[in-house]
Amino acid sequence: TILRRLLKYSDKVFDLSGQIETIRGLRIRPRIKTQNIFSSALVMGLSQLGSLNALEQAKGQNSFWRKWIGDELPSADTIGRVFSLISPCDIRQILRSLYSKLKRNKALRPAAGHKFALIIDGHESTCSYLRTCDKCLKRVTHTDKGDRLQYYHRFVLAMLWCDGFYLTLDLEPQLPGEDEVSCAIRLLERVMLNYPRAFDLILADGLYTRAPFFKFALKHGKDVITVLKDERRDLLKDAQGLFKSEESVTYQYRHLERECWDIEHFSSWSQLGRDVRVVRSQETKHLRRQNTGKIHYETSEWVWVSTISKDKLPTEEFVKLAHGRWKIENNGFNELVNYWHADHIYKHNPVSIESFLLLTMLAYVIFHIFIKRNLKMEIRAKYTKLHLAKMIISEFYSLSPPAFIPP
Repeated sequence: TILRRLLKYSDKVFDLSGQIETIRGLRIRPRIKTQNIFSSALVMGLSQLGSLNALEQAKGQNSFWRKWIGDELPSADTIGRVFSLISPCDIRQILRSLYSKLKRNKALRPAAGHKFALIIDGHESTCSYLRTCDKCLKRVTHTDKGDRLQYYHRFVLAMLWCDGFYLTLDLEPQLPGEDEVSCAIRLLERVMLNYPRAFDLILADGLYTRAPFFKFALKHGKDVITVLKDERRDLLKDAQGLFKSEESVTYQYRHLERECWDIEHFSSWSQLGRDVRVVRSQETKHLRRQNTGKIHYETSEWVWVSTISKDKLPTEEFVKLAHGRWKIENNGFNELVNYWHADHIYKHNPVSIESFLLLTMLAYVIFHIFIKRNLKMEIRAKYTKLHLAKMIISEFYSLSPPAFIPP
């Protein structure tokens, strides 16, 4: 069965059970081991249940739980309470060990441009008018019934883009009173320490086009590519003036045509104190409408600013990498939220929220590694990842015998 195969593969390749043994809680002489509680929650994550109460439905004396955690399944209340006492650093260490093993096994290859790229972006996970904690962010919303104070949580995610792999490495909760970029810099400080050689450059959206962020990356020897879209910037104004006189290069990709301008040595960004590179891509995509059969043209324009030179990353590969920033939306937030229930609040406690998010990231990475590295190509071609995930869910529900329903 696929769930048991997944757990067995994780134990064999990554020593997952041994890694879980390193997790510690703040409880003194607990009746139920913290490792057992974490292992139970990990099965919930791998099964994409998104609910502790749904997990509790499999409670009972059965061989699966005895073999996996060596005990019976803890209650939903116990799992939620203990996760508020688990150190998130211990879960981060498991993610770090998974990456190290993949790197040693030469399972990771660079993405476009022969570069490993780290994509960062912010995401709002939950909001409420009633539930709150000491780490909740606050804002006033205007409603038909007047202004209301809303509480929400937001975090910044770091995802490593490799060829065929999207590894969620780490996340950092945004604290009250700080902006997303400050939170991202704090996240990168830890990522640079834990993954110093994992990536070559950082991809981010236009919000991160700030001198402190660029200086931090350059200080640690990393190049940056961000979107340049603020019309008030002198850098963008100067670039738009030069684009009119510079020659462009055109690249054709089936139904997509990219006309690109690539200019180096811009010194208009005085706050950064060094020259940068600006790349513009005017893209035309032609589609055939099914109802009319006519060709429809869609145009878009992108401008990026970067610290990497043309010698290290040519124009064509640059544009491919720069567009890869959207992978954190499609392969990161979209999948984590809609299929892995990353936005679900299992217990409204800042430590618990962070720990469950890291657990979801761990389950996400293990699942995708198992599909990519363990299943044969014929199986991957025949079944989608969504279908395989549904198979895991169906197997989970088969753990519990059907309830007796009187006639």
